[in-house]
Amino acid sequence: MTTSINGTTGVTFPDLSVQPIAAGSYTMGFKNRIINGAMVIDQRNEGAEVNPAVNSRYYLDRWEALSTVASKFKIGQNAGAVTPPAGYSNYLGCTSLSAYTVGASETFAVRQQIEGLNVADLAWGTASAATVTLSFWVRSSLTGTFGGVLKNSAGNRSYPFTYSISSANTWEQKSVTVAGDTSGTWLATNGVGIIVVLSIGAGATVSGTAGSWAGANYNSATGATSVVGTNGATFYITGVQLEKGSTATSFDVRPYTTELQLCQRYYSIGNISNGGGVGFKYGVATTLMFNSAHTFPVEMRISPTLTLGTPTYFNSSAISAFSDSSPSNEGFLTRVTVASTSTYRAYGATWEADAEL
Repeated sequence: MTTSINGTTGVTFPDLSVQPIAAGSYTMGFKNRIINGAMVIDQRNEGAEVNPAVNSRYYLDRWEALSTVASKFKIGQNAGAVTPPAGYSNYLGCTSLSAYTVGASETFAVRQQIEGLNVADLAWGTASAATVTLSFWVRSSLTGTFGGVLKNSAGNRSYPFTYSISSANTWEQKSVTVAGDTSGTWLATNGVGIIVVLSIGAGATVSGTAGSWAGANYNSATGATSVVGTNGATFYITGVQLEKGSTATSFDVRPYTTELQLCQRYYSIGNISNGGGVGFKYGVATTLMFNSAHTFPVEMRISPTLTLGTPTYFNSSAISAFSDSSPSNEGFLTRVTVASTSTYRAYGATWEADAEL
């Protein structure tokens, strides 16, 4: 069967899945500006829960945890082992580790920084700024009013918003529509374009009035529920979508390999397997040097920070050095140095490339 397009029913793919027509929204292409919104990719931790340190760090791919103070919550893919909402297999879970009173300038949250190239068409910072809608599924052991923010890279334009959770330990779908900001500077480059923040605890000086743009660096809305304020409280999210338009449409389901490749633009891991000196050999008086090229799965956002694991050598005890050249956004070289009288066999090592925003 071939792909067919119908003006009423939408697009039917060869596997008989259908992408319906939704008025005022994209039906093809990069509708959802959030990457890994269904929480399916976890290259770093492979499902393990982690206790965030101070300051931001990525956990599930493209998702950061903000934690002004360490050890106040833990985060992980499918933490708590609850059943995701229908149509989803994974979620991001946070669990409070104490009953912590958040300081006035402190923030605890999960966020995604969206690359400017992926939101350039929204034209924020101009008179043509487009309206967007943020939608997501959320489940918490707490009920009440929760908060979040959309803001720019400089942190001087923020839109706090609120949403309500009415039933404890129940998945609920939420949507927030935001008129695009006609002021401020919003990057349309490979830097940070829009930051989406979902708060689990924020102090008074980093919280603002919901429902309007402000010239401030807020991380939540005033009066929002603090998840980290209750010991053992949980906060789970999935199906996060930021799209152009004033209506939340069906979640933009992308193939797993496509989602993985979108994540690998920012972070990628792999293994070097050099099977016997493939590459160039340089002979000098006392050593032989073998250079081998390695290509990233996709072109990365910028030349990444590259970390090599401890190499494992096979049938060669005369290795005197193992190093990498400065990586580009396309790949890198590794070099093995051995004594000139030795026989070079093979080596293997892990690598990690970080080009996050």
